[in-house]
Amino acid sequence: MRLTSFTDYGLRMLMRMASAPESAFSTAELAEEFGLSRNHLTKIMQQLARGGVVETRRGIGGGAVLCKDPAEIRLGDVVRLLEDGQALVECFDPTGGDCTIEGCCRLKARLRHAETRFIEDLNRSTLRDIALPFRDAA
Repeated sequence: MRLTSFTDYGLRMLMRMASAPESAFSTAELAEEFGLSRNHLTKIMQQLARGGVVETRRGIGGGAVLCKDPAEIRLGDVVRLLEDGQALVECFDPTGGDCTIEGCCRLKARLRHAETRFIEDLNRSTLRDIALPFRDAA
């Protein structure tokens, strides 16, 4: 299974945020720290906010903060949120894609099961389990 860069970058941001959960992080500082596009990270942060993982605040002292303790944020739930709309295979797409073996395929159910087990296994870990080592900003 391959995760999108959207999910990869989102997990990196959350790992950093979990290292100092009481702190607010701007997308600009996260983009600089990881050498990634601020614009791309902004879109990811918006998805995380819509999913209730982070809260964003504007103004002085603003930025994004985790909505919950990192020990309460399950990795599988985050991956599911960030991979929303990304079908594992074409036939998982709501439109069904252009699959020519629909109806006689014996693979689809096995892939669906594997995808479910993948998320379940990730949900055995939390954001606290993968938090980056604390780094002082000074």
